[in-house]
Amino acid sequence: GKGGSFLFDDLPPASSGDAASSAPEQVSAGSHVKGEKRKSLEEEEKNGREELVEKKVCKGSVGILGLKGYVAERKGEREDMQDAHVILNDITEECQPLPSQITRVSYFAVFDGHGGVRASKFAAQNLHLNLIKKFPKGEVVSVEKTVKRCLLDTFKHTDEEFLKQASSQKPAWKDGSTATCVLAVDNILYIANLGDSR
Repeated sequence: GKGGSFLFDDLPPASSGDAASSAPEQVSAGSHVKGEKRKSLEEEEKNGREELVEKKVCKGSVGILGLKGYVAERKGEREDMQDAHVILNDITEECQPLPSQITRVSYFAVFDGHGGVRASKFAAQNLHLNLIKKFPKGEVVSVEKTVKRCLLDTFKHTDEEFLKQASSQKPAWKDGSTATCVLAVDNILYIANLGDSR
């Protein structure tokens, strides 16, 4: 509309209530407009069928979906940015040798720190490295069960490493962090979270 947002500037003008109520009169029996309407509806139906066929073809031929991560962040009222993130669009090479049925591994994570920046930074720097070390190597009986176990072990190991480092400091660190991690294995997403982030 005029003076409105640029988002809707390319839309046609709104129809008035009168035009909508007069639509049945335009489609009355024997009118020329009716035939034109019917023709355009038939063309739309035909186009719709073709579109559905195209969608079916595309859907059936989909291989590994492409993933590309993006991030935006904003520091709140605290003095330091206590959050951290990691975007690794493809860690397939780092995870070799993979089970033969896996062709792509991607990793995305957000860490919401509290009480300081050290826990979220530690998790951002180490969780994916621990995951790569623990990721299934070679053939496995069940990829799904193995990946789930890998995520659990990775979170536990990273937590233990941070607690060991934090407790060795004088005074001991009181930092903490939530974690939300998405591991894409081919076209399956494994989502793990710790704390109140989801």
